[in-house]
Amino acid sequence: MESHASIFSGTGINYQESDKRVAFQQSFQNTESQLSFAPLHTSSQKTSFQKKPKALVNSSSQLSSWPAYAPGQMILQNQKPCTLPEWQRTSKGPISGSVAKPRYLEELESYLQKELQTLDLTKGKVQELRLQPHREVFEFFMEEFKTYKPLLASIKNEYDLTIAHLQEKLRSLEAVNGILVTASDQCTRQILAIQKQEKIEITNLKKERLYLLELIDNMKEEKCSLELQVAKMRKAVAEEYLRYLNECDARKLLLLDLNEMCRLKEEIKLTKVQEEKGEDTVKLTLALKMARQDLTKAQVDLNTMRANYGDVVPRREFELQEQKYINLHEKMEILQTDFDDLRNEYDTMLDVHKQVSEERDQFYNDLINVQRSSTPRPQWDKCADVIAGGPERWSILSEGKTSDQLVDVLLEDLGTGLLREKETFVGMGKNERVPVFLRCEGQVKNKKMTKKDVVAILREIWREKNASDQQKGKQSNLAEFFLNYFQKKYGDILAFDWTYSIYEVIKLYRSNETMTTFYNILMGTLDEGVYHSHVREISTLLKELTDADTANTGQLTAEQFILALKAAFPLKTEEEVQELLDAAGYKPEIDAIMYKHLFLEDEEGKSELLVTKIRNQYVNEKQTYLRELRTELGTLLEVRPDDLRAAFCAIDHGLTEQMLESYICWAFQLPKEQLDSSVTMPIDLLMQRLMGGDIRCQGAISGDPKNLLSTTPAEELEGSTNT
Repeated sequence: MESHASIFSGTGINYQESDKRVAFQQSFQNTESQLSFAPLHTSSQKTSFQKKPKALVNSSSQLSSWPAYAPGQMILQNQKPCTLPEWQRTSKGPISGSVAKPRYLEELESYLQKELQTLDLTKGKVQELRLQPHREVFEFFMEEFKTYKPLLASIKNEYDLTIAHLQEKLRSLEAVNGILVTASDQCTRQILAIQKQEKIEITNLKKERLYLLELIDNMKEEKCSLELQVAKMRKAVAEEYLRYLNECDARKLLLLDLNEMCRLKEEIKLTKVQEEKGEDTVKLTLALKMARQDLTKAQVDLNTMRANYGDVVPRREFELQEQKYINLHEKMEILQTDFDDLRNEYDTMLDVHKQVSEERDQFYNDLINVQRSSTPRPQWDKCADVIAGGPERWSILSEGKTSDQLVDVLLEDLGTGLLREKETFVGMGKNERVPVFLRCEGQVKNKKMTKKDVVAILREIWREKNASDQQKGKQSNLAEFFLNYFQKKYGDILAFDWTYSIYEVIKLYRSNETMTTFYNILMGTLDEGVYHSHVREISTLLKELTDADTANTGQLTAEQFILALKAAFPLKTEEEVQELLDAAGYKPEIDAIMYKHLFLEDEEGKSELLVTKIRNQYVNEKQTYLRELRTELGTLLEVRPDDLRAAFCAIDHGLTEQMLESYICWAFQLPKEQLDSSVTMPIDLLMQRLMGGDIRCQGAISGDPKNLLSTTPAEELEGSTNT
């Protein structure tokens, strides 16, 4: 301890020669053992570093601790005279201004320099390679000074942990950097694709604009040509009018001359007659005077008429020119209207282009936000090793299903295992809020039924309920009938074992349409008429297909199948009929369709694709119908029965009064007598209830549930075709 203290204080006290040699050799041996697990070098580099300390030990066997009095590199003291102790300031002997660097330090520096020179700095991880010689020199130094070894080892460990943590962080950041580069490339490609599409749209809009401008120029030229034609026609009309006026004046002059000649001739004849008869000349003179007065008056009237109507065009010519003017004016108005429409369309296209550009920017921002916040798609193949049955069963369960449906499959499989482990259920009590078939206290036994058993029981319940409703003449509540069915069959105590067991199973299997429909009707969220309506549709379609199969072969051609579909569903569009035809498995290379196989159900209640498609089309039609109803209601937040009645009448003129009242009563969950203007309901809740009702548009088939078949279509076919 004193020797190490003397080394750092610089007093010049040396070790004994033998102690130095032994301590130095032990320090290098410890260094060799520590270098054997150094993490930053390869095996060849470790071997070279383990061999080199031996040469350093041999060469430094005569070294002494610092300070030494052997010749070497000198280090100046950086200490002020005023800080020296009293005995040093009063010493008469001279004080040396520098001391020699210890040989051990020189050997360590020489060893570090040689190691750094032997490294190959052209490869990767240069900094790690340079760190290894420094680590070894530090270990030599730590092993030499054993007094400070724990502190130095603690410092070294902290630095090593920090370096390892930073290296791990760098590796994680490299992975993140790779992901960022990949995302950046994808975004760049998408941006380029959007820009390319935008350029194509801009080019098309420019071409259309040039076409519209050319059309406008052609219309302007046609307008100018029409104006020139009108001017020429006006000029021709003026010339024709002048010619006609001149001819009219000449004709009038000729008529005057002719009249004058006739008058003179008559006067001559009259004079001759008078001369022959010997009439009185005074009388004739008076008659002549009166005739001249009449002539003067007629001449004045003629001049007046000529002055007033001399420029008047004949009515026939005027009407002809007027008709031509009207036609030209109408053509001009049509051209002006077309021009205004084209200009409005052009302005509209500019607005649409602006809106499309804004939507494109919005979609791009949404894409960026989604890419930032979205999570990667789960690897569903991992479930194959966990789920019972292995990859084969998982491939069957996951075929053609979305991620949401796969989650339901996993929940059903896990819930089935948990449900089988339960021996009993805890009763929910006898509160009025609890459904009637669950109102019991204490423990009820779990029957541990399979999906096949539950589906068979549900079919039996539907048959019994249909028969009971037909006998009573009215529709009963499914929840009450559900409990009464098991009470009659197993007694009041054991009935709840069955109701609880079936309730838990149908609540679990949400992907099974038979169980889901029964569960929703049981809980009151779905109208029972939806189930009966679906059964009625399938029965009607089966009847039409059977009637079309006159030979009773069990198969139909595509034309016969389409005609039967249109007869069963007259309100469906051509696209919907084509979807049903595709769901029936029709292919051009297949001549006939085996229609009876399309209505079968397996033991677990799974229907064929055609039945599922009919159900999905009904749901889509109902959603479209309710969207129109929501639009008709406008901005109303609270809806009254009168508002809902007016909206139904506005969008659906084929509704009967009975159907309309049933829709409104179902929406407000009240009888007809309690519906008045004071009853209101939020529009969101109203739409939710209507979605659960049997709502159909314009002439949908409706009937009383007691007329329904007592068996499902699949059960009707059991006698002729096996599942």
